[in-house]
Amino acid sequence: MPFNRMRRVAALVRLLTALGLGFTVIAHVHAQTIAYPSKPVRVVIPYSVGGAADLVARLLGARLSESLGQQFIVESRTGAGGNIATDTVAKSEPNGYTLLLATDGPIAINPGLYSKLPFDIERDLAPVTLATFTTFVLLAGPNFPPNSVQELIALAKANPGKFNFASLGTGSEAHLAGEKLNTSAGIRLVHVPYKGYFPAATDVMGGKAEILFGSVSSSVNLVKSGKLKALAVTSSKRYAGLPQVPTLIESGFPDFVLYTWFGLMAPAGTPRPIIDKLHAEVEKALRTKELSERFAAQGMEIIGVGPREFAERIRLDTQMWARIIKDSGAKAD
Repeated sequence: MPFNRMRRVAALVRLLTALGLGFTVIAHVHAQTIAYPSKPVRVVIPYSVGGAADLVARLLGARLSESLGQQFIVESRTGAGGNIATDTVAKSEPNGYTLLLATDGPIAINPGLYSKLPFDIERDLAPVTLATFTTFVLLAGPNFPPNSVQELIALAKANPGKFNFASLGTGSEAHLAGEKLNTSAGIRLVHVPYKGYFPAATDVMGGKAEILFGSVSSSVNLVKSGKLKALAVTSSKRYAGLPQVPTLIESGFPDFVLYTWFGLMAPAGTPRPIIDKLHAEVEKALRTKELSERFAAQGMEIIGVGPREFAERIRLDTQMWARIIKDSGAKAD
């Protein structure tokens, strides 16, 4: 056989072999997707049990367990501002059996807050679905004199450095919201970090710290019971559960709109059919009366968008938080 012809035959054999392997891989991925999930799925949350992230993970997990026929087990991996949980998922096998209950803390804030992270959001994680979001409320202790943002600012300007604002920890949304208030209002409230919302709220209720930015979902019952005063919300419109409380926009800060969101992410490389299947099932779960009512009762609004829209939300929020971090000089390391 002439040499050129032999080369053409060999090339054809290699092509057919490659195509065969390609078809085998495609068939394998398709079979995996049809069978998915065939064993329990782990949903890792970056914060402690009992918080908003845990609530979202458990409500979604229960519905997914029911609709997909396998247990979705919630696992808390706290530490390093959510970086430990995020890194755990980023380094997991991309097969759909380890997911991250993602929030804007580790996903959109930490890239601008930490000088070095053990993962890269775009390279190592794949957005699945953005499920819900909630706004923040500016809270004050019941015996702290100000009853409005304007009164708070006037008192703080007259007493620079005298009053404290509590947060859930350095680098948290609550911390950066307080720093944004300092920058926007030209005041100096001293940051006091706590290990979680409830220790911070307890000290504000007791007068050991003066104010706190807390999520509506965690704070609304404390406000309604009179244990905390709500001075303003950080949404673009008033929150229906506290209709008497103005927005920070109404209080004179037109660019003060902050919120926190919750969604699912998977390790990068997870087959797209599995991601699409998870998104479809979460969206279906969010449309049920039970979940929509449960989330509404917790001050959360349903979003339910897919991977592309979620990725864009991450991009925009990463830029927004980076500006706040730069303006405030906040650092976590």
